Amino acid sequence: MAKDNTAQRFMRATGKLRAVFGPASRTSLGHEMTEQNRQLLAQRQAETQQWETLHRPDGSTYVVPRNPEDKSLR
Repeated sequence: MAKDNTAQRFMRATGKLRAVFGPASRTSLGHEMTEQNRQLLAQRQAETQQWETLHRPDGSTYVVPRNPEDKSLR
């Protein structure tokens, strides 16, 4: 049997509390990405590349398009 990770030990230790307050997900976090997830990740990364974060002197930030003429992902 593989060694349990911290999340699994925590879930086992809080079992009685979860019986009162509700269950939590026990799905595996170490699974392989599916092809659909890879495509979605690539799309999201491409979407983020079209924006640029600018910083104001007061420390606040805002996002503007890198190329205002590029409407491919918007």
